Amino acid sequence: MDSRIEQYESKMMKSLDNLKEEFSTIRAGRANPHLLDKIRVDYYGTPSTLQSVANISVPEPRIIQIQPWESKLIKEIEKAIMASDLGLTPNNDGKVIRLIFPELTEERRKDLVKDVKKRAENAKVAIRNIRRDANDAIKKMNKNSEISEDEVKVLEDSIQKVTDKYINDIDKTTEDKSKEILTV
Repeated sequence: MDSRIEQYESKMMKSLDNLKEEFSTIRAGRANPHLLDKIRVDYYGTPSTLQSVANISVPEPRIIQIQPWESKLIKEIEKAIMASDLGLTPNNDGKVIRLIFPELTEERRKDLVKDVKKRAENAKVAIRNIRRDANDAIKKMNKNSEISEDEVKVLEDSIQKVTDKYINDIDKTTEDKSKEILTV
């Protein structure tokens, strides 16, 4: 791979990784511990991730169980979950907090798939913008006589192949996430 193309491929990879991260936070009716990644708990005055103050497990497909290292954190964790945009009410028995995920309605599943497709389309636009930036840089190098017309063709072909690869990856990731959401 040409080093002049690598920087653009790296940006495309970041766009795909960002999309996958966004998809991991979309609730598909199944318990996914990554839904809690953005939640912070006040631990002795320091905002800390749930993973750093508790053991998080998925004992059943629709339940996340949170067992704090210290029992006095239960109230803090409950408060943080209630303040988040998860839309779940924590249940606690004094030792553990359970988050129970309700079954999604057919309509809600379809709305989630629409959201997934919209986010995927935004990621594709980002990839195409990176391709455009790369092509502009290639044309500028040609204009400044840094590279020949033949090199322009080779570099443009390379950037198009990389673009196609990432667009296909986005399509595959989107299809997988949509299937996950629609599976009852």
